[in-house]
Amino acid sequence: MTISDYLVTDDLTVLLGFIGVSVFLLQNLYKPQPLVHPILLGRQSDAGRVRNPGESAIYRNYGTGLMGRFPVRPDKDVNVATDFVKPEFDAPRTLWSTKITNTQLKARVSAFGSGIAKLVPEDSIVLILLNDCIEFIITDLALSEQSIASITLSSPKLLARVLEMHPPNAIITDKTFLPHVLAATGDAHERNHTLIVVDWSQPSEIPIHSWDAIESQGKVPQAPKNAPQPGSAYTVSFFETPSGGVQCVQLSHENFTSGVTAIKALFPSAINISTLDTIVSSHSLSTPYGRAIAYAALFEGASFATLPSTGIFHDGDTPALDVADILSATKFPIPSPTVLFLKPEHVQSLTSSVIDRAKKSFLFPLAWRHKFASLTEGFVTKDSLWDRTVFGSAREDVLGKMADTVKAVVISGGLLPSDALVPARLALSIPLINTYAHGSATGPLFATHAFDLQMLPSSSPATEAAHVGAPSVNVEIKLINVKDNVVEQGADPIGEILVRGPSVGNMLSADGEAGEKNAWVHTGKTARVMTNGAFKVLGSV
Repeated sequence: MTISDYLVTDDLTVLLGFIGVSVFLLQNLYKPQPLVHPILLGRQSDAGRVRNPGESAIYRNYGTGLMGRFPVRPDKDVNVATDFVKPEFDAPRTLWSTKITNTQLKARVSAFGSGIAKLVPEDSIVLILLNDCIEFIITDLALSEQSIASITLSSPKLLARVLEMHPPNAIITDKTFLPHVLAATGDAHERNHTLIVVDWSQPSEIPIHSWDAIESQGKVPQAPKNAPQPGSAYTVSFFETPSGGVQCVQLSHENFTSGVTAIKALFPSAINISTLDTIVSSHSLSTPYGRAIAYAALFEGASFATLPSTGIFHDGDTPALDVADILSATKFPIPSPTVLFLKPEHVQSLTSSVIDRAKKSFLFPLAWRHKFASLTEGFVTKDSLWDRTVFGSAREDVLGKMADTVKAVVISGGLLPSDALVPARLALSIPLINTYAHGSATGPLFATHAFDLQMLPSSSPATEAAHVGAPSVNVEIKLINVKDNVVEQGADPIGEILVRGPSVGNMLSADGEAGEKNAWVHTGKTARVMTNGAFKVLGSV
């Protein structure tokens, strides 16, 4: 028998061969490509070459590098807080319930600034006790423009302590919280500060100034006596520590321009923020991070609103961090949200609601398996066949119109469990940026890449938090109290997080004395640095 006898083929052999080659080509041609090259995720931090005993090396974002200069401004013309409102943007956008142009906003800021400058001395301290609203934004920018110091509180529990330790010259609040302020400040004859109340028009036995009247009195602009400088500190934020203590941080204009720069860096060009976007935040303006998110929206000309749960002062129960809280943003006359800054509880509630509805489809197991396979390849989309048949309708049932418009979710304000990350990515099928923020900084300390879909190993997925990525673009991190012998054997460093950089404020002592500028700030949290330069926050010290 010759070789040619073995090469004899019939039509069936040719057909099977054609089918085999076609399947091979289709499998390779239609295999999803990763959204970001794996090399970029293999080394996310740039580590110093030396370290001190008991400490880790100093880590920076790999894009910044150890020798690179920290970016401190989102634009060359932005030097102080009022520069976020760019006059060249003439299109109106909606802030909460108010449709306003930048020209109108600047005029209102100047008017309120001129009005309050006539009411209080130049060296005054003003305590802002407002829930999130456009009046908060105007007040904060006006005080910064007039170089009048302001104080904000992250919790009403801090009010009595702050009034005792740092008595203000004026208090700005609304009529809802006014009774609590009056109770905390004591008898009328003991009060030595000016009360300014938003939406106040009724007569009172005690001297109360209407916020709107002060704005009206300043219609004739009054130039600031001291023009603000980038390094000028103009606000102090008080926040609680995990142990129940109180810390306060002094923040300058440069801190906030750096924070906005760090927030902008979260979004790659494919999902960059623009004037067409609407940002909804779950972080209070009374916190440095929450205020920087609002300033980022102002700078980009985007519409902006916050959720009810951000309110520092509530008449009744605090709103739950769930889907209902997210949907409450649609009560504002804003365009449908495109970017959400949510807390881990929001994301977990949203994920479970979408998956519960998706499970009603008999195609759910098949859809889940195919989307999970794409996720392992570093690819996710909400326009696939399985989204059109299963997940898309589930998202619409939960989020309504928002399901089609939201293009990114930034997670911060807590730690997302490791086992919640994959279900969230599959259910929402949009970039999820997991970050970690601290009360001392205006920007995130850590942030994952928007297209980082890696499934990193975890010893206890149900209890261990998901990784929070590399240090932000303008901070540097080091760990202290690390075990030298463990690190020298090649294990991952574990220790307390210390941070410094232009987005980190100057911590003040209990009596209000400022510490050394650009000093390392203790966060009170421990973390582990993984091999690829990403960090995992493990918990409190």
